[in-house]
Amino acid sequence: MDKFLDVLQEKLGPIAYKLNANRYLSAIKEGFFGAMSLLIIGSMFLLFANLPIPGYADFMAGIFGADWTQFFMVPYNMTMNIMTIFVMIGIARDLCKTYELDDLAGIIYSLVGFLILTPSILSTDNAAGIPMGNLSASGLFLGMISTVFVVEIMRFIMARGWTIKMPDSVPANVAKSFDALVPGLVVILIFDILKLIFAITPYVTAQSFIFQIIQAPLTSIGATLPATIIVIILETLLFSFGLHGPNIIGAVMQPIWLTLTAENASAFAAGQPLPNIVNYQFYANFIKIGGCGATFGLALLCLFAAKSAQFKTLGKLAIGPAIFNINEPLIFGMPIVLNPILMIPFIIAPVVMTILTYVVMNIGLVPLTNGVNIPWTTPPIISGFLISGWQGAVWQVVEMGLSTVIFFPFFKLEDNKAYQIEMGQITSDESGNAIAE
Repeated sequence: MDKFLDVLQEKLGPIAYKLNANRYLSAIKEGFFGAMSLLIIGSMFLLFANLPIPGYADFMAGIFGADWTQFFMVPYNMTMNIMTIFVMIGIARDLCKTYELDDLAGIIYSLVGFLILTPSILSTDNAAGIPMGNLSASGLFLGMISTVFVVEIMRFIMARGWTIKMPDSVPANVAKSFDALVPGLVVILIFDILKLIFAITPYVTAQSFIFQIIQAPLTSIGATLPATIIVIILETLLFSFGLHGPNIIGAVMQPIWLTLTAENASAFAAGQPLPNIVNYQFYANFIKIGGCGATFGLALLCLFAAKSAQFKTLGKLAIGPAIFNINEPLIFGMPIVLNPILMIPFIIAPVVMTILTYVVMNIGLVPLTNGVNIPWTTPPIISGFLISGWQGAVWQVVEMGLSTVIFFPFFKLEDNKAYQIEMGQITSDESGNAIAE
C-alpha cells in the first residue's frame, strides 16, 4: 500500500502542482471568487421571486400587484444574468497583477474587446443594444478568452516599450493613461479585425463560434455523470496526498458548472423545465455533504460513536465546521491525508453520492436544482430545501445516513487502534503507526 501511495503521489503530484500554478487557471479561479458574492446575492433575489411555499405567489400578488416579481428579477438580471462582466473584471485584475501591468487598463480594454466581439441588436425603431443573454453564461467563455488575450497583448507591447512616454513633470495618473494608449489601440484594432473575420464565416460572430466549438461541448461533457465521477475521484485523490483537490480541479470545472447553474436559473426564472442535473449546486450541496469526501457521517461517528478520547475530542471540534461543509479538521486531524484506511471511504463516499443523487433526480424523486447559487457553506437540509424543495432536504438526510454507513467500518478500525494506544495495549511510532507490545 505504501508503494502504491508513493507511485500515485509521484505521478499525480507534478500534474496537480502545474495546474495549481498555471497563471490562467489561477486568474479564472480568482475571477469567479471575486464575482461569487454578487452571484449569490442575485440568486437569492431569484429565490425570493420563486419561493417554494404554497400561497406565497398569490400573497405577494395581492399586495404588490401582478408584476410583483419584477422587484426581485431586476437585481437578478443585474447580477447573475450579466455574470460574464463581473468574472472578466476579476480575471483581468488578477492576471495584470501577475504581470505587474496596470490592472485598470487591463479591465477596461478586456471589456472593450469583449463588447466588440459580442453581437448587438437593432430594433425596428433604431434602438440599439446588447442582448442580456450574451452577457450571461452563454458569453462566459468568450469573456474569459477575450480577457486573457487582451492582457497578453498588453504584456507583449509593454515588454517591448511600445508606449508613449511622457516627461517626468507630467502627473503620474496622466502619464499612466498615455502608457495604456498604444496597447489599447492595438487591442481595439485586433478585436475589430477579428469581428470582421468571423462575419465572413458560417458562425458569423466570435461568440457563436466559441459557444458551438468550445463552450457547448465542454458543458455537455461536464454535465455528464461519468465526467463528474472522474472529477470527484481526482479531487479526493489529490486531497488524500495533502493537495487541495477542489481548488486545483475547481479552476477547470467551476466555469463549466456555473454555466450549467446559470442555464437552470434562467429556465427556472422563465418557468421552463430545468435542463441540467449536474451543475455547481449538484456538486457543492449534494455531493460534498459535509465537505470534500462527503465526510458528514465521519464527523457524526467521531462525535457519537468514538471510544478513543482522541476521536471524541476531534468530533466535538469537527461537527461545527462540518455543518457548514468544512472538513479540514477531519482531513488533517484524524488524519485522512496519507491514511490508506480512511482514503478508501473518502473516495468512495462522494462517488456514491454522485451516482445516487443523479439517479434520484433523473427519475424525478428529487427535483433538479433550481439554479439558485447559494453559498457552498449553507448547511445541509437548509440547502437542499432552497435548491430542490422538501425532497432535496429529505435526500440530504438520507445522504448523511449513507455517509455514516460508508465510513463506519473504516472509522472503527482507526478508532479501535487509537483506543488501544490510549489504553497502553499497543504503542505507536513517531508516524502514528501501531506497534504491538
